[in-house]
Amino acid sequence: MFYFWLAIMIILGFIEVITINLVSIWFIISAFVSLIISFFTDNFVIQFGVFVILGIILMITTRKTLEKKLVKKEKTNLDRVIGMEGIITEDVTKHTIGEVKVAGKKWSCVSDKTIKKGSVVKILKIEGVKLKVEKVGE
Repeated sequence: MFYFWLAIMIILGFIEVITINLVSIWFIISAFVSLIISFFTDNFVIQFGVFVILGIILMITTRKTLEKKLVKKEKTNLDRVIGMEGIITEDVTKHTIGEVKVAGKKWSCVSDKTIKKGSVVKILKIEGVKLKVEKVGE
């Protein structure tokens, strides 16, 4: 059974390498433990039970921690404008799309209130391809 668990570890390791997210790291560890157990018992049911149960326990208990440490979310150009201030270059009302200049670039924007050209606004969030803005000081 040693070679079976070794093959499982190699296959799962390959899957982990070709995917972006953490997919099979927990089952690689549980396959390693099952490989060690195969030296002490030839009972496949015990080995497979350890593989499945340990893999699930590791996934449940460590997934969030590993994702925070290993998977880094980088802000894109669009994400970085959230929280920045900009200047309205075309009037925006509740029912019309306006335009805002943020960090030297012009973006379409929407607002729940009327904001006149030249007003300073804060970028709240992204709604589709438009920036949701509010007037600074309100």
